[in-house]
Amino acid sequence: MSFWIKERISPSQIIILGYFLFILCGTALLMLPFTTRDGVGPGFGDALFTATSAITVTGLVVHDTARYWSEFGQAIILMLIQAGGLGVMSMAVAVAVLAGQKIGFRLRWVMQESISAPHLAGIVRLTGFIFKTVLAVELAGAALLALRFCPQMGLGRGLWMALFHSVSAFCNAGFDLMGEAHPYASLTAYASDPLVCLVVAALIITGGIGFLTLDDVRSHGADFRSYRLQSKLVLLFTAALLLVGFLFFFFFEFRRESWGMSGPEAALAAFFQSVSPRTAGFNSVDLAALSPLGKLVTMLLMLVGAAPGSTGGGFKVTTLAVLLLGLLSIFLHRNDVRGFGRRLPDMALRRASGIFMFYLLLFLAGGMLISAFDELPLMTAFFESASAIGTVGLSLGATPELSDASRGILILLMYFGRVGSLTVVFAVSSGLRQDAFRYPSEDVAVG
Repeated sequence: MSFWIKERISPSQIIILGYFLFILCGTALLMLPFTTRDGVGPGFGDALFTATSAITVTGLVVHDTARYWSEFGQAIILMLIQAGGLGVMSMAVAVAVLAGQKIGFRLRWVMQESISAPHLAGIVRLTGFIFKTVLAVELAGAALLALRFCPQMGLGRGLWMALFHSVSAFCNAGFDLMGEAHPYASLTAYASDPLVCLVVAALIITGGIGFLTLDDVRSHGADFRSYRLQSKLVLLFTAALLLVGFLFFFFFEFRRESWGMSGPEAALAAFFQSVSPRTAGFNSVDLAALSPLGKLVTMLLMLVGAAPGSTGGGFKVTTLAVLLLGLLSIFLHRNDVRGFGRRLPDMALRRASGIFMFYLLLFLAGGMLISAFDELPLMTAFFESASAIGTVGLSLGATPELSDASRGILILLMYFGRVGSLTVVFAVSSGLRQDAFRYPSEDVAVG
């Protein structure tokens, strides 16, 4: 860390390298012989894919986690999920504090970039709040899940299952240990269990709205007007996406006779299915049984990721908010983009447009390449691509059967989805100087 801080490299480049090194370390740990149940250990490709999926809190797997990995391997995966959910720079700050090192200006700057904080002031305090929040929420979630798992599985196994799924849910990772009875089962055995589904959904939402939003809630309580504009947009558009998803799945998907669900069961399944695509990766129903329209809606929800500075990755919900506000300003013939009595800078709309195009191109290119390499239907290939770039982890069952080339594409998509498109762009262009002049302006007809 001291080497990175002293060298003249940008915060974006440090974040890129940090995730890369974490993935390499995770791959090396997972390749140890006793990480798998057969005592042989995975190959490099399987270890790399699993480490990338865990660090990027995605949840796509090439082997069922419960059946293939030993308890030691599962513990390593859990540590990688926790590190990925907190972010590599948060972990670096924690290590520096524990080692008694002084948190200098440059490390604070990098930390600000990592969690998308608006100001450098108070960044160490915010880091402390992040760790306290993570510990409190994950332990509370584990305690609630233990109420269901301990009576079913025994005290020791039940506590481990509760802790693993609480961390995985809060970090929006989607890894599960439910595959012993049926591989890749996720939470389908608990589809009608309100305790498990609601606790997991609450953990996903709490981790996905971002630490800055949680800090606003802690500081201002129910005084919504005092929140940052970013927090207001996160809460409003997250609620809107959850509502739209719930209404679709309840009225147009799970009320179909083929599902055979009662009203309350359909409502619970619809709510969970609207929450899970928000970068989480758990599923309480068989995704392959969804209608084509249900799969498409799930895919669209997956492309919209969590909030900035959250445990989730992907295309940020604030990016969607800025784009929609920009569209609204065009309809209303406004000269600027507004929201909650504030004017957004032009750069925000330009960045949102660039991020949208970046993710859209990666999603389309990844899906088409996977379809070409493995001769998969486009819907299946695009579903896997959306899940990877959105760091979601939902799958139609194709991931374990993919070729090495397609798995490599998913690894890159998961990596870019977690570090963020702006981070990648800034890391590549950090050495470029800004122009000291401006060209003459000329209008271009669009539309």
